[in-house]
Amino acid sequence: MSHRLGTLQYGIIALTVATALIHLALAPKAGSLFWLNGLGYLGLLALLFFPSPALTPYRSMIRWALIIFTIVTIVAWVSFGTRSPLAYLDKVIEVVLVGLLWLDGQAKTT
Repeated sequence: MSHRLGTLQYGIIALTVATALIHLALAPKAGSLFWLNGLGYLGLLALLFFPSPALTPYRSMIRWALIIFTIVTIVAWVSFGTRSPLAYLDKVIEVVLVGLLWLDGQAKTT
């Protein structure tokens, strides 16, 4: 795997860090699930882009794990999340993140 990052990858990094920071910032009031969510985003992001040959065969699975993690976060919010301007902004970030991850996966398979 080439470790060169392009605009798409920088977008994935920025959006993942943004949603992670939002969840971590809300965690003191919202609870442990927000801590876990924020740390989960950062952990999956690190696995996706950490320059280790040992991870190369798993990049596609890691990308899919991050997509599913993000979709589960969105569904959980739809089911019982707080409706605030920050929450809506975060859902926009997450939807765009899913799209960029999918595009990145398509670019890797062609």
